Amino acid sequence: MGRILLTGGAGYIGSHVVKALGERDYDVLVYDNLSTGHEWAVLFGDLIVGDLADKKALEEVFKRYQIDAVMHFAAHIVVPESLENPLKYYTNNVIATLNLLNIMQTYGVKNFVFSSTAAVYGIPDKIPVKERSLLKPINPYGHSKAMVERILQDLSRSSDFRYVALRYFNVAGADPAKRIGEGKEDASHLITTAVRTALGKYPCLNVYGGDYPTADGTCIRDYIHVEDLASAHLLSMQYLIDNNPSQVFNCGYKRGFSVLEVLESVKEISGVDFPVIMCDRRKGDPPALIADSQKIKTVLNWQPKYDDLDFIIQPAWRWEQERVKKPAKKVNIKKVFP
Repeated sequence: MGRILLTGGAGYIGSHVVKALGERDYDVLVYDNLSTGHEWAVLFGDLIVGDLADKKALEEVFKRYQIDAVMHFAAHIVVPESLENPLKYYTNNVIATLNLLNIMQTYGVKNFVFSSTAAVYGIPDKIPVKERSLLKPINPYGHSKAMVERILQDLSRSSDFRYVALRYFNVAGADPAKRIGEGKEDASHLITTAVRTALGKYPCLNVYGGDYPTADGTCIRDYIHVEDLASAHLLSMQYLIDNNPSQVFNCGYKRGFSVLEVLESVKEISGVDFPVIMCDRRKGDPPALIADSQKIKTVLNWQPKYDDLDFIIQPAWRWEQERVKKPAKKVNIKKVFP
């Protein structure tokens, strides 16, 4: 088969999917503007530095390479920022995706794996949430992803284009071999922030909201190890290459942990009792998000291996310690285009 193109493949999740593909000898091509991604994170294949807003550069990629499938990770993902600057999110997450889809149509590339989010559900009426649940996002980030899902649905109905949309729940963890992990300096994910606080990067950790209708008053989330999420992407890509119809899948473990439960685990693993400050709620945060992941297990035979909170946190902790000791190094020669 031809190459697999990963937009945003130098970022946190994309780079773990690149690793999973490369370890299985797929021909990988990464297209990333490096705004939040890193060259050192691309362990396999070639890296083209470019932006999805640059239609000419993007089209040149499709001219030069035989691409059989696209995995689309490039997006802005911070909920509070999306509330402050919604146009940034609609421009990057929706319009840039349209640029990509139009060029895919021009060059006859039919297979598309989309990085979506549980934020499309907003505040679900029922937990755990199923794929057929009503989409009612409560922030511009969630709206931007839901818009793209609708575009994909319409495009799939009107042509032979096929997609899998993977609705991520809370992704965490790192490569157990400590080669890659979260590299974004201002990452907002709870587990990353907590382990960095334990290492002294921050003086304390703020918890936003202690009055939610949960057992301890803090938000509950379904945390999924990034390695299990990567395996879901590979199964989704093969599913499309085997000419199966478009699908939407939740990616989670069907159980959740509160913010305080996560912090307790981080403190135990790190051995650091860092300060925690209770703050007011943030806008756009639902009280609980837990995935019903039975569909992906049934249709794709997805079998997660790392469904354990401590195991999710441990490699993240080791990765952050490694980052403190020495800067990450380039692992192989990259090809920068043009």
